[in-house]
Amino acid sequence: MLIRPFALPDEAAVIALWQACGLLRPWNDPHKDIQRKLTVQPELFLVGLIDEQIVASAMAGFDGHRGWVNYLAVDPARQQQSLGRQLMDEIERQLTAMGCPKLNLQVRSSNTQVLAFYRKLGYLPDEAISLGKRLIAD
Repeated sequence: MLIRPFALPDEAAVIALWQACGLLRPWNDPHKDIQRKLTVQPELFLVGLIDEQIVASAMAGFDGHRGWVNYLAVDPARQQQSLGRQLMDEIERQLTAMGCPKLNLQVRSSNTQVLAFYRKLGYLPDEAISLGKRLIAD
């Protein structure tokens, strides 16, 4: 898999991938999420390609204290091929090079398959509660 930064012509394919992976929610406009990400560390919005087709994506970031990953997606037809691991390895490599000491991510508690994937990569639940507050309605 070739991993590279997202480019504008990738938008429709990335959103279709997110849809196929069940990542879209009515309260998050994926087009707006992409536009927002492109204003902050766009080099950490990665896509994975096989035969010039987007098969994986992830948005990462580093705020100076912690790194974050959102929208990690792998084409359901290509899961179990270590593509998610490759993408996470690249994110970890880039964040480590930036001096990021810890990477955080959020997974819905009902998504046991994804929780198992992250546990295999060494991610464990933190003793923290995730809180959120919507500042801009999509």
